[in-house]
Amino acid sequence: MTSGIRFDQLPELASQLNLCFRSGHIHLEDQRMVLLHTGALASLRKELVETLGLDRARGVLTRMGYASGKRDADMVRALLPEASDEDLMNLGPQIHSLEGVAHVTPIHFDIDVAGGHFYGEFHWHDSFEADVHLETFGPYHEAVCWTQIGYASGYTSSVMRKSIIFREVECRGKGDPDCRIVGQPVEAWGEEIRHELQYFEPENVAEQIVELQNQVEHLRYSIDEETTLGDMVGVSPAFRETGEIIRKAAESAVTVLLLGETGVGKEMFARGLHQLSRRAANAFVAVNCAAMPEELIESELFGVEKGAFTGAQQSRPGRFERADGGTLFLDEVGELSQGAQAKLLRVLQEGEFERVGDTRTRHVDVRLVAATNMDMEQAVREGRFRADLYYRLNIYPVIIPPLRERREDIPLLVERFLAKYNARHGKRIQGVSERAVEALQAYDWPGNIRELENMIERGVIIADNQRPIEVKDLFPRMNLSGGCAEDARTASAPATEPYADGPAGTETAQAPADLDELADLVLDRQASLDELEPRLIRHAVRRAGGNLSQAARSLGMTRPQLAYRMKKHDIPGDT
Repeated sequence: MTSGIRFDQLPELASQLNLCFRSGHIHLEDQRMVLLHTGALASLRKELVETLGLDRARGVLTRMGYASGKRDADMVRALLPEASDEDLMNLGPQIHSLEGVAHVTPIHFDIDVAGGHFYGEFHWHDSFEADVHLETFGPYHEAVCWTQIGYASGYTSSVMRKSIIFREVECRGKGDPDCRIVGQPVEAWGEEIRHELQYFEPENVAEQIVELQNQVEHLRYSIDEETTLGDMVGVSPAFRETGEIIRKAAESAVTVLLLGETGVGKEMFARGLHQLSRRAANAFVAVNCAAMPEELIESELFGVEKGAFTGAQQSRPGRFERADGGTLFLDEVGELSQGAQAKLLRVLQEGEFERVGDTRTRHVDVRLVAATNMDMEQAVREGRFRADLYYRLNIYPVIIPPLRERREDIPLLVERFLAKYNARHGKRIQGVSERAVEALQAYDWPGNIRELENMIERGVIIADNQRPIEVKDLFPRMNLSGGCAEDARTASAPATEPYADGPAGTETAQAPADLDELADLVLDRQASLDELEPRLIRHAVRRAGGNLSQAARSLGMTRPQLAYRMKKHDIPGDT
């Protein structure tokens, strides 16, 4: 049907616009409206573009306009239930004009709802959106009336009861005299509209941002996992004291001997020392002496000449030459053979050595950092380690504290390892539960930081996305019915371990095997519910040492719920 355009209903529509200053409401028919400054809309548009990028901002504004157009079409249909399809289509541009968006004049449109046919062309004069974009960003190479395109598409799609898409073929925002739009069904546009359809499809921006964060974290940990002292986390006095000693050593070229248990992070401290030193721009070369066969240690450290032994097909430099100008880290230095110890002493004293199978003397400038968990003085007494080398290495000893002496650092380390392994394994684990953190802090950590890192990686793999890591994910053998601290220390406490009645542990009893046995015990003693609840609350508060939040968690309720029950039973907070 070709329209005999009726554009005389604007006064009737305007009469439906009601302003009530007393209530602060503006209504168009039954829809609440608001007045907005175009300056505010310009600021919103600018922030959307700067935050989401131009394409995503365009999508948000297009979909906002589409929703507005659809609501206006529903309003008009309710207002004029007897109106023809042509009248409904005429009212859309008039509402657009009434709402101050633009002065709309139809050029031509054909509408046949029953047959699914629509074609329409309209002019927009003085488009507010074109003005806003020009004022904020200046002229653009594409049409910019995104909200209005969404409105026209939403309104017409609602009238037609099928998807109608408008395109802005002329736009004042890109230098045309006025804005002109053309609309027709999606299938009529064909491939021509394919790119613009994306702006009508909702997208989960938050999910995409999270995914980008995961990719950044993955790159951060997979491309370069070298750690500087500044990246190492810790707030404990032991950590801060060790860090200060390392910083002082970094200012000189002194040989440093790192002492400590297995897994305390000696290599990480060595890397931190290197990064803080004047040699930071040069190589850091790490060697695990315990991981090399004894017959290969010398060739790995000092290099080898072609033909020096069977299999030496070509000459190659050793780790000392690779570290020239930088830092060489010798982990488990106590495992060096007697021959390697003699050559190492010469390098430290003279700065020179020969490759295996070579007579040429080579000179290097290397800062040596050694590490061991061995009792070096005992190794010297037993003749397993040269005394002169030990004294040469022991100029500046640094004792790295075990993890059990820096428990305050555990939450920080957990957070760091959680981010690392979430990225590496593509997971989204939501932290570590409070009970699991308590178990981690109570554990004795024989394997130190390395053990903690491995434990967190296991927890990340086992736990489901969008939930925290629980105790059972970290300590598979732990007795979850007993006290968390004691279980964490042993990770294998028996299920029937005695439990204390209060902090002082003055009364003990054998723990029931399950809740059914506990219920039987209560019933045998003929204890009523009214008697049991206050006893249970007092016991939980005493066991938590007066910490009401912890007591509430142990009872499976919130703190306000606990406070209500304590007031009900007249239980003081310091029970």
